[in-house]
Amino acid sequence: MPKLSIIMSCYYNGPNIPVTTKRLIDNEMNFPQDLDIEYVVIDDGSKDDTFEQLCNFRNAYPHKVKVIKLAANVGSYNALLAGMAYATGDCCSIVAADLQDPPELIPVMYGHWEKGYKLVIGQRENREDSWSDTLFSNIFNKMIRKFALPSIPKGGFDFVLFDKQLKDEVVRMDEGNSNCMYLLAWQGFPYVTVPYTRQKRQIGKSRWTLKKKIKLFIDSFVSFSFFPLRIISTAGIILGLLAILYAAFILIARITGHINVQGWSTLMIVFLFVSSFQMIALGIIGEYVWRNLDAARKRPNYIIDTLLSNEEIDGDQSQIPH
Repeated sequence: MPKLSIIMSCYYNGPNIPVTTKRLIDNEMNFPQDLDIEYVVIDDGSKDDTFEQLCNFRNAYPHKVKVIKLAANVGSYNALLAGMAYATGDCCSIVAADLQDPPELIPVMYGHWEKGYKLVIGQRENREDSWSDTLFSNIFNKMIRKFALPSIPKGGFDFVLFDKQLKDEVVRMDEGNSNCMYLLAWQGFPYVTVPYTRQKRQIGKSRWTLKKKIKLFIDSFVSFSFFPLRIISTAGIILGLLAILYAAFILIARITGHINVQGWSTLMIVFLFVSSFQMIALGIIGEYVWRNLDAARKRPNYIIDTLLSNEEIDGDQSQIPH
């Protein structure tokens, strides 16, 4: 019997969980009857009643729900890595806890997996988000497609179904400061897309802040592209050529007696321009160096506080607290 693992990361999603989990359970009737489904749900360091709501979900369906509580908030992608590590399905799907990605598409995506596709991507054709979120998303995805991963679909994606082989590779890589969604596409397997409209969040307030969006953009860009370093190299060559030309101009002007002693403004402009470039270049290089340092330290991307599962993990079976 094939098995599907549905992975859901939760952060301050207490009010959403009863609605989302009911919709997931109701959606099971749209799958083939011979399919075994498990749910791997992760509490990413929430301070509301998210964990309690997830425990209620597990109490209602103890044989198909695993609950992972992380010790601290580590970000949705690291939380999803934890979910992947404990998912046991032949294929996995990632779904949003706020229902912006419709779970009813998962059976359609599963059908493509049955046909042999190891990666099925829910492609966002439209969004019901605010204009600012839509603008940021469009700029983000266009830059990633142009400079990092040209093979990913337009509009970006967070809603996927993928084969166990891809999941195992992402878990094995265990990359920090990266984007596990893009790691799935980076592996190079052919994929098929399922278009949909990203829906507006109906319950609660998103914790996806501008700071987190910027960090995701930097992580994704630095993890999959050396384009910023190429910009530095190219700009350095151009500035070097301009410096040679300017030096030749100064030398000729000095020989011909046309040196203007009142050259303070020109010198300051050149100095400030070159200094600014150097600081930007050091910042970009620092982003790459810091990530190398972070990878060399081999600190875990997440620490599990509580694991609620029927399976034995390292000889110790976790129990649900009452």
